[in-house]
Amino acid sequence: MTSPFRFEHSYQSLGDAFFERRDPEPAKHPHVVLFNQALAENLGLPSDAVPEEEWAKYLSGSILPPGSSPIAQAYAGHQFGGFTILGDGRAILLGEHITPDGRRVDIQLKGGGISRYSRRGDGRATLRAMLREYLISETIHHLGIPSTRSLAVTTTGLPVYRERVHEGAVLTRIAASHIRVGTFEYVKHMLDDTALHKLVSYTLHRHYPDIPEGPNPGLTLLDALMERQLDLIVHWMRVGFIHGVMNTDNMSMAGETIDYGPCAFMNAYRPGTVFSSIDTHGRYAYANQPPVAQWNLAVLAGTLLTQIDPKEETAIKRAQLLLNSFPERYLSKWQRMMNAKLGLTDLRPEDRSLVDDLLSWMESRSADYTQTFLALELDGKLSEMHPEDTQLQEWLVRWSNRMEAQPGGKEVSLESMRSVNPAFIPRNHLVEQALDQAEKGDLDPLNALLGKVANPYDRSWSTIDDTIVPPGHDDKYQTFCGT
Repeated sequence: MTSPFRFEHSYQSLGDAFFERRDPEPAKHPHVVLFNQALAENLGLPSDAVPEEEWAKYLSGSILPPGSSPIAQAYAGHQFGGFTILGDGRAILLGEHITPDGRRVDIQLKGGGISRYSRRGDGRATLRAMLREYLISETIHHLGIPSTRSLAVTTTGLPVYRERVHEGAVLTRIAASHIRVGTFEYVKHMLDDTALHKLVSYTLHRHYPDIPEGPNPGLTLLDALMERQLDLIVHWMRVGFIHGVMNTDNMSMAGETIDYGPCAFMNAYRPGTVFSSIDTHGRYAYANQPPVAQWNLAVLAGTLLTQIDPKEETAIKRAQLLLNSFPERYLSKWQRMMNAKLGLTDLRPEDRSLVDDLLSWMESRSADYTQTFLALELDGKLSEMHPEDTQLQEWLVRWSNRMEAQPGGKEVSLESMRSVNPAFIPRNHLVEQALDQAEKGDLDPLNALLGKVANPYDRSWSTIDDTIVPPGHDDKYQTFCGT
């Protein structure tokens, strides 16, 4: 049988200092519990390409797929603001698979075993954490947001010790690449300018081939990533997504959402919402995600100074000028996004206050973020839900007048709203219930959730219900990294 894998290894051309050659550790009793058939077909890796038992061995790291050349990548990062040397401590990159339409994607086994970067870790992953990443990463993708993808979750038959004994598993992660801001930090601190120049050129060629390097590739790369990060963060804010651990090693140079650990979706609109158990000071709260993205980009800029200008003072000025444009560029994109959520197809000066006043009302009432915008689609529904609320009633009159004043009519407005406001998100209590059952061997609730998140804008999923989240659930809800 011909192998479906078409591996290349361009990243390894950067040199041995960028990685460690490391085979994944074999599983004891590998078993595929989730397989993303639609993604597999898209990648040219259909499930019938190899026997089922062989798939389990490939996806658990028990045997190497033909043409693979496994490595653990080196990188560093600022974790909650503090710098440290890191690397793939539990992830093994098999190689870059070339899809039938010519795309280059990384195939990585998360939970595949230890490397020299493991920092006393066990290199393993729990079934619960890998199922969670599968669910949330696929949700983000189907919401139309750039993201790594999940091809499969495979149990290993080996125990993993965390706060209790867990069943071990491996996630097969698909990414445009695993190059991070932290990769540049590693090169800046551990290698030399020649290696940095090679990494800049490689990243531009791989992820921004349509952008000419020009005379200043360092500034070109910084600007290109800033644009993608701006779009990414605006998308997160649009759907109420909280990444939870926006360390620089978790910022992809491809502009994808990556590393789903303590992430979750906000229900009641509270800008300071934090679910991560380790984010005790709210550094990565919902409302802090834009400024943190700018902070991370500033870290990247600091690694690129020698690639921006030979004179450090000039390089700093040029980088700072670009970084200073972040807030204005973000606000412009955010305003357009919020207008779309309100069905406003053009931009007018009064729109900022219209949006701000609605968000202020939502915060004061702890209104559900997703359901508020769904209720606006339905004539009079939000008003019916809060008949005695004069503040809301006054706002609805302003919004109605603004809608009538724009071109295109109501149907165009509704079409805009339906395209950006999800009807379904994986509510935190539903995620935990599904994972609880999955750990007991019942995958039906999880598969039901996966079916819904595959079509998150399908209005048949929408339910306007004040009790959609159990009262008080999110007040004590915590998420964890899984390491």
